[in-house]
Amino acid sequence: MSTYELVARHVTAALSEASARQISEDVVARCLLSEAIRLFKLGRSNADIAAELAAAADNLDEDNPLVFMRP
Repeated sequence: MSTYELVARHVTAALSEASARQISEDVVARCLLSEAIRLFKLGRSNADIAAELAAAADNLDEDNPLVFMRP
């Protein structure tokens, strides 16, 4: 199982639980983004995190999952 598949499985479970509690996917997505930023902050500068997020936003592709790549 790839790392992406591992995380995707947990996201699916979180979305299912949130739906049962009538919490929107948008709210779950914001919480997941906050958690991702929290993890990034453990070893990266704010400027580096901002660059990572900006690059992700600039490279959105509807047909493929977003892949974070470290330069």
